[in-house]
Amino acid sequence: MLKVFNSPSQKSFVRLHDAKFLVSRTLSLTKNGSEYRRATRTTMTTIGPKWRSNIIENNERILEIARSCKRVAVVGIKDVDKATQPAYFVPLYLQSAGVKVVPVPVFYPDATEMLGEPIFREVQDVPECSSLDIVNLFRKPSDIPGHVEDIIAAKPKCVWFQKGIRNDECAEQFAQAGIQVVQDRCLKVDHANAISQSSL
Repeated sequence: MLKVFNSPSQKSFVRLHDAKFLVSRTLSLTKNGSEYRRATRTTMTTIGPKWRSNIIENNERILEIARSCKRVAVVGIKDVDKATQPAYFVPLYLQSAGVKVVPVPVFYPDATEMLGEPIFREVQDVPECSSLDIVNLFRKPSDIPGHVEDIIAAKPKCVWFQKGIRNDECAEQFAQAGIQVVQDRCLKVDHANAISQSSL
């Protein structure tokens, strides 16, 4: 809770939930200038669970994650028979850009490799899985819960939900486990943009 004083003899309490709500509530509860500044400082330093900082929505931070990735596991990767689908051409692009791609297919039960790389059926089975920069998800939002336990056990640096994919509940679970999360963005596009900007 955040303690806010209306006057030296009166106290009010505001539960920390939403940043915008808390700021507006603080403004309405404090009238003296010095009390307002004190409450605002407390709001900005105390607000919200720490894990929320792992939900990455700032464009510059997203581009930095894309730019710096060296090793990416692709969950739901497709093979060349689906060459027109993002689940194939996105990891193909990453590989061509020098990123180490680790295939983690959901289908293709008889396959042993994709893009010339050995496949793994779970992210946590990938050697040195905790050093993975990104786990790139190509799964329907309703299918993501089935991967949460495996991915949290692997402890990658970031889980990236591909463009058009969003599951806020699963994103929160990853964030609470200390894993950064990017939702509804194309890793191919953001990586290309990040590399292009860095070369200017």
